[in-house]
Parts: sequence; C-alpha cells; structure tokens
Amino acid sequence: MTEPSSARGAEPEDPAGAGPRLNARGARLNRRGLETRARVIGTAIDMLADSEHGGGVSANLVAKRAGVTWGTVQHQFGGVDGLWAAVLEELGDQGDMLPWTEADDGSVHERMSRIVDALWSGLDSPAGRAVAALRSLLPRNTAEFTEAYPRTAEQLGRWERRWRRAYARAFRGLVVDAYRLERVRHLLPAAVHGLYLEQRLSTWTDIDDARAVLAESIAGYLDRRD
Repeated sequence: MTEPSSARGAEPEDPAGAGPRLNARGARLNRRGLETRARVIGTAIDMLADSEHGGGVSANLVAKRAGVTWGTVQHQFGGVDGLWAAVLEELGDQGDMLPWTEADDGSVHERMSRIVDALWSGLDSPAGRAVAALRSLLPRNTAEFTEAYPRTAEQLGRWERRWRRAYARAFRGLVVDAYRLERVRHLLPAAVHGLYLEQRLSTWTDIDDARAVLAESIAGYLDRRD
C-alpha cells in the first residue's frame, strides 16, 4: 500500500521531537501514514495489555483488528520485528514505568520498599501488561531472539538501560556494597514478577506480606557489613 503524496503540504514531524517518522523504506510518512501507524501501534498495545488475549496476540491479528492489510504493516514497519519494536518504543516514550521521583530519600529499607512498590505498579499498568505479554511471544533463547528480532531486541535493551538508571538513582547518596547492589538489580524484576503472577492464581499466599518480606530481606542483605 502506497501512502498519499505529500504535495498537500509539509509532512508532520515526529511528536516526540526525534525528527520525521519514516516507513520501512526510509520515506517520510505524511499525515495519513502517521495516523495509520498510530492506529496499528495502539491496537497492538491494547491487545497485548488485554488479559483476554495474552499469548494469543500475533502481528497478523493486530493488522486485522486495526483494519489494515499485512502489506501495510510491511510498508510501515518492515514486518513483525519492526512492529514489536515500534510498540516498545511507543510505550517507552509514553513515560517511565518506574516513576521514582522520591525513591532517593530515606534508609535502604525505605527505598527498597518504594522500588518494590514501583515495580509492582509498573507490572500492573497497561504498559507493563503489554510488555510482559509481548516478551512471552518472543524466543526464549537470547541468541535466537537477537538474530530473529534485532530491532525488538534493541528496544528491549533501551528498557534495560532505563531500569539501570532508575535503580542507580534510587540508591543515590547511600554507601552500599556495589557487588550486592548489582546482584539485587538482577533479582528484583524476576522476584516481583513472580509474586505478581502468584496473585492471579488460586493461592493461600498473602501477597502484601510477601512483598513486604521481599523488601525487608533484600534491604537486610544490602545493609550487611560482613
């Protein structure tokens, strides 16, 4: 599908301020092209965030729900890798999922409690649910994933860098063992995600208590002086 000519006027710039949006061939998108792109990305995000879809989402189904052909998806994004990368980019541009504006104040335990709460809130948001559902669609093997989905991998790398910066910012001003701090950075997302999934199952686990113990235990580990 070919987008209409830009002879009607100047093509709009990318609203994020990063320059004009381009299609998969490197051509600037006009207004109609931008509207189509936004509709496809928005449809993908809504479907991924909807718990009724979960792992049943596919790029073909997204195209169908958005009212476009697969040719349009290829023209706009280059294929499934470009579509998923665009979804992650859009979610990242909507704002940090870890709004720790006051996390860099207080004791290690107070900060860790806020970090756990922030990770939980992020997972429980539409953006968090969409990212989790999208990750479930991707290959588990890292080498296979980066080879088959290089643009998506690049965007997930961007999310990882955001997490690193937010985590480092949260412990600003505290004297904490760097080795232990790094080990905890790897543990936290998986631990909180595990508790988040547990709450959706038939369980006798007190999730609020479990979250509190998680924060207390990690804070105690970081506070150790041996």
